[in-house]
Amino acid sequence: MTQPATDAAGPQDVEAITALEVAALGPDAWSRTLVAQGVEGDLPTVHYRVVREAGRVVAYAVVSVVGEVAELQRIAVEAGHRRSGLATLLLADVVRRAAADGAGRLLLEVREDNAGAVAFYAASGFVALARRPRYYRDGTTAVVMQLPLAGEPETGVLQ
Repeated sequence: MTQPATDAAGPQDVEAITALEVAALGPDAWSRTLVAQGVEGDLPTVHYRVVREAGRVVAYAVVSVVGEVAELQRIAVEAGHRRSGLATLLLADVVRRAAADGAGRLLLEVREDNAGAVAFYAASGFVALARRPRYYRDGTTAVVMQLPLAGEPETGVLQ
């Protein structure tokens, strides 16, 4: 069996990414227009990466790199493919891309009530920096996390 690989998303992936966005993020999902702008290069700092199975998108990640700061904006995996290593594969791809683009740190926001995601990111070396109360549409708090890249020290760790 061939190991899955990441690839740059293309215009043919917009519908699949949008559908996965809605399935994974519900009311916090981005619109098809915003996804299309990112995929098609209209947002120059944004990179969409996908994993395909039999030519179909089953997972994706979005990273924005601006100077020394990169932001992991999304990782979503189709329900039937979760816990299969695809999020780890995409995260590694994002880390490589951010470092190659000169970022010294990778930031993200994650729902405080998403214990699985918080644990995934912590196990991947991210540390909590801050909380953003009522950040999500339903009032849930976001935890801001950081992964130092290229030997940057951890700072501002939230206890």
